[in-house]
Amino acid sequence: MEAQALLIALHDESAGYDITPDRVPLSVLRNFARDVDEFLRGDGHDVDTSALDVSVVNGSLGIRTFPTANPVLMNDLRKLASDQQMDGVSPKRRAVVERWQKTARGGRQWRVSIASAFLPAAIVISAESDFRADDADQWVRVERYVRGEIEDMGGHTKPNAHIRLPDGKALLVDAAREMLRDEKINRLYKPAMIRIVAEYNVATREYRNARLLEFVEHESRFDEKALDRLTQRGAKAWRDVPDAGTWIDELRGSKE
Repeated sequence: MEAQALLIALHDESAGYDITPDRVPLSVLRNFARDVDEFLRGDGHDVDTSALDVSVVNGSLGIRTFPTANPVLMNDLRKLASDQQMDGVSPKRRAVVERWQKTARGGRQWRVSIASAFLPAAIVISAESDFRADDADQWVRVERYVRGEIEDMGGHTKPNAHIRLPDGKALLVDAAREMLRDEKINRLYKPAMIRIVAEYNVATREYRNARLLEFVEHESRFDEKALDRLTQRGAKAWRDVPDAGTWIDELRGSKE
């Protein structure tokens, strides 16, 4: 299919005035740009969001993309245009649309539209729409070991730790004041393994309401004696094989 540009526009009068090129609330700009970035990337980084053109027009904040023919994104958009049930839509895109739907129902004059030439009509998320996914809110209580880098620890009224996960996402974990106070090791900006309890979304793979149970000490050590024992066992097992490399090649069916 031919590549098509998308226009994702936010119409918001909740501040008492229309968004215009001369006046855009910073919080609106920040949150909407974050949502659009997540929507376009989806679960598989379907669109390179580092190459976006942004335009602001009277009455809306519009983000226009360069033409794309990404099949996953375009298939999701077709589903959203045809059925507000959102069955089969990528989990991260479902999560963004559900956030927009929840905001639109909050009594504000707020809506989001998604338009493109290949769609029969613009997708509109508003107070009148009912975008939902029966399986997009499956939260289960789990206990997990999580690896990441600790970026911040502490807090005056609500002690917590900020963990940067291997995929780049940030995880906020509540912690007991005594646990952070009595910690003897400086863990800031260092890799760590922690044990947490949290609610886990089986569709979006996100955590919420996480609580720190303990720091788990893990240390990789080289055991020279154990390696020597394994080497000796291997030499004994292979002593009747004149050429181990040739023998393995023959097992693999190699002709060379």
